[in-house]
Formats: sequence, C-alpha cells, structure tokens
Amino acid sequence: MKKSLIVLVDDESIITSAFKTLLRVEGYSNVQCFNKPAEALEFMKSNTPDIIVSDFMMPEMNGLEFLTEAKKLYPEVSMILLTGYADKENAIRAINEIGLYKYIEKPWDNDDLVMNVRNGIERSHLLSDLRQKIEELESAKHQLEIYSTDLERLVAERTAELKVSNTKLESIINYCADGIIILDRKGHIEQVNPACENITGLGESSLKKKKFQEIAYITTKSGNQVLENRDDVIFGLNKDKNDILVKDCVIVNSLSGTQTPVEINFSTISPSNSKDEKFVGVIRDVSKQKENERLRDDFIATLTHDLRTPLLASIQTLKFFLDGSLGEVEERQAVLLSTMLQSNEDLLGLVNALLEVYRFESGKLELCKTVFPIKPVVEQCYDELKPLAEKKGLEFTLTCDIGEDVDIVADKCEIKRVIVNLCGNAINYTQKGGKAEVITSVRDGDFIFSVVDNGNGIPKEDIPQLFNRFSRGTGRKRSTGTGLGLYLSRQIVEAHGGKIWLDSKLGKGSEFSFLLTDVVKEERQVANG
Repeated sequence: MKKSLIVLVDDESIITSAFKTLLRVEGYSNVQCFNKPAEALEFMKSNTPDIIVSDFMMPEMNGLEFLTEAKKLYPEVSMILLTGYADKENAIRAINEIGLYKYIEKPWDNDDLVMNVRNGIERSHLLSDLRQKIEELESAKHQLEIYSTDLERLVAERTAELKVSNTKLESIINYCADGIIILDRKGHIEQVNPACENITGLGESSLKKKKFQEIAYITTKSGNQVLENRDDVIFGLNKDKNDILVKDCVIVNSLSGTQTPVEINFSTISPSNSKDEKFVGVIRDVSKQKENERLRDDFIATLTHDLRTPLLASIQTLKFFLDGSLGEVEERQAVLLSTMLQSNEDLLGLVNALLEVYRFESGKLELCKTVFPIKPVVEQCYDELKPLAEKKGLEFTLTCDIGEDVDIVADKCEIKRVIVNLCGNAINYTQKGGKAEVITSVRDGDFIFSVVDNGNGIPKEDIPQLFNRFSRGTGRKRSTGTGLGLYLSRQIVEAHGGKIWLDSKLGKGSEFSFLLTDVVKEERQVANG
C-alpha cells in the first residue's frame, strides 16, 4: 500500500509541496503532484492511480470538472475533494453527482487527511477487486450458458440416439429366433422374449413368478430323461469369467410337456460385486442338431460294424497266404501281401476306434469296474511297448512308486487302453535317441499316471483342441494316426470321474497325465512265500 500511486492536483505549489512532504513522512513514496488539472489528466491516461486528491477552486478547471473527467478514466478509484468552508455545499453536491469518496475542508487535520488517504486507497483496491470478480463471474456465467445450451443439445441428440438404439434392440430381441431371458442372482426370471415364451409354453407374466431352475434342467448322456436340477451348474459362474455355456440342458414346455434340448449361454450384465447382479441367457434350440448327431453316429456305427466282417475275412486270408497255408509265395509277393495285411489291420484299427467312440458318446458302453492290482497292469503295458521304443532307439524307463499290494477300482481293460495310448504317443512322437519316462504313484486314494518325453512338444495354441475328436497333435504339420486315441482316453478317464491333461513346451517335450480320484483300495496283506 505504501507504493500506491497518489495523484494530487492543486494550483498552489505550497499546498502540493506540503501535501507531498506529509505523505512521504507517512511512508508513501509514489506521490505525483500537479498544479494544472490538464497535466494531471494527461499523466493519468498512461498511469493508473490508487487515489486522486484535488482542490476545488482552480483557475483553468475547477475540482468538480477535473474529477468528473478523472471519473471517466477510473470509475473505481477513490477521489477526495479539498475545499474551503464556503464551498461545502458544492462538495456535497459533487459527492452525490460524481460519486466522490470524501471531501476535506481546508485547513485540514494531518492525521485525518492521512487516514482518509489510506482508507481511500483500500477502497480503490476493494472496488478494483470487486470489479474483477464481477467480470470473472460474468465470464463464468456466459460460459455456463454456452455449456448449458450445448449440454441440452447433446442430451437431446443422445436421447434420440438411445431411442433409436432401444427400438433396434427391442426389434432384435422380439424377433430373435433364440430365447432370451434375464435373471437375478437367485434365478428369478425378470424378462423374456417371445421365443422364450414359445419354448416354455408360458407367457412373460407367468414366467416372472418362477425361477429359471423350475423350467430348465440338466440331463446326462444316458438319455433325455430329466435327472436333476442343479443351481450350481447354471448360476455357479466362475468369478474370473463373465459368461458360461450350459450344455446337456432341456426346457420343459408347461403346455405340451415336451422337453426341448437347448444350449444356454449366460453372461453377466452388471458388475460381479454388485448386490443387484443380473444375468442374460441366450437359449438355443438344438433339437435338429441333436437329431443330426444321432443320425450321423448311427450311420458311423452301422458302417463300421458292417466293415468289420469283410476286413477280418481279408486279414485272415492274407495271413493264410503269408504263413504258407495256401502254398508257397515268392519273396516279392510276400512283401506285397505284408503291405496289404498292414493296411487292412490299420483300417480295422480305425473301424474299432470309431466304434468305441460311438459307444462312449451314445452311452451304450458301460464300464466294467473290478478290483485289481494296478502295478502289474502298468508293467505289462510297459513291457509290451518297450521293444517298440528300443527299435526306435529311445531310452524308455519306468518309475512305478506303487506297492504290489495296492489295488484300484476301475475298468481294467479301459485303463490299460489309456496307458497304451499315452505311452504309444510318447514313443511315436519322440525323435530317435530321445527319452520317454513312465511315472506312476498313488496319493490319498488317488491313482496318478504320467508319461514324459523330450520330443518336439506341442504348440500352445493346439493344446486346447488336442483331446477332441480327430485332433492329431498340431496344425503346423500333418501327423499320422486316427486322431481318436487321445479323445477316447479322455472319454475313458472322465467316465471314471477322473481328469486328463497335458503340459508341453515347444521344442522341449510333453507330459501327458491322468488322475483317477478315490479309486485306491486299502492295501492287501501279501502272504510271505
């Protein structure tokens, strides 16, 4: 405040000198004094004062005229008029007309003058700050009006877009051939489309009174009979996943009682940690698909069954030729006949594999479980395959951490088939001079089998499809075989309630394993010989 610019105008030099001296004593260093009002106005055009003090009676321009012009330049600056007693009425009129801050009568009191100057400067600053805030508020108000106008326009445009999108969505839902259903976390039905009403035989109002578990049921491979109602299958969604596909499911039509086989894809439509979690399900009728699969499987079963008889006859005939039962054959003839025999046996193997696949998938093959020692079975499979490994130059080893008195409950023939399949693959796909190791153990009632090789390994992207039908290891290079061995192995292990899996690294090898849970019986007491 002490550096504030003070402008004083008085036609008497002695007055301006005394005024300037007084203010400098009080610490005001920036005091500009003028004896002519015109000079002061010219100065103020390029310099903004903090307070203006002017005498009333001046020859060229009186104080009222000067302050009126100064007011035009700086409306917020405080102005003090110095006047004699006789001009008191003029001073009061000037305060009302011009808006002066104060008038001070001559001779003035020094303390009173200094106090009025200080207060006037504070008033100027406050008015200037107030004007600036008002301008800022006016600017903000203007921007707010623009934003409000734009917001209204954006809201109107977005509302129109949402109406169009909702209309399209409603059309898609209403005319969709698949059933669409919305459920809460407990399975209460909240919304359905007409296709869902057609499948269930109930209207939306009736369906909203039910849980989804009351109209949809999980079936098993043993037929289309409704066997159980499992909430956990439909609503036990994995927290790490946003959707789940439910297969082997039927919808019961309340009017006709018919059971429609369906596949249902559920997906969350709200955050998983929300208390108001919702699920949308797309219900697809797979009746035609199931019928086509049945016809295809029946065709394959009939075809493969009818192929076995001529194949067996052809194989036996070729064997008669080769063993000399039908007379001597030349060496060149024997080579050709041996090739034909091998081809027929390979074809018979494929036919038998297709039959096994059909039996498992149709549920016509039931496991024949017995109690038997598992170690001799593993050793027998190992002994049968060892010559094949030695012929290829492989290091084929067995680590069997199982006692002679350990029995398991399983289908002996089918488990042997799985072991032979896994070991055979390890031998076939391991390069000459490589290694393959069979590892078996029991733990907490479970039987664990693994075969580890240092072959080429399997690409990561091919692993998920490896246990499917007709998958043959890798899509990068065509491999031999039917592509049914691992698929059958998975079917057999899962039929036992077990699990089969693969760990593999490209260029380093693979490890196939399967686990049978709760199959180990208590150890027998082996009699001492």
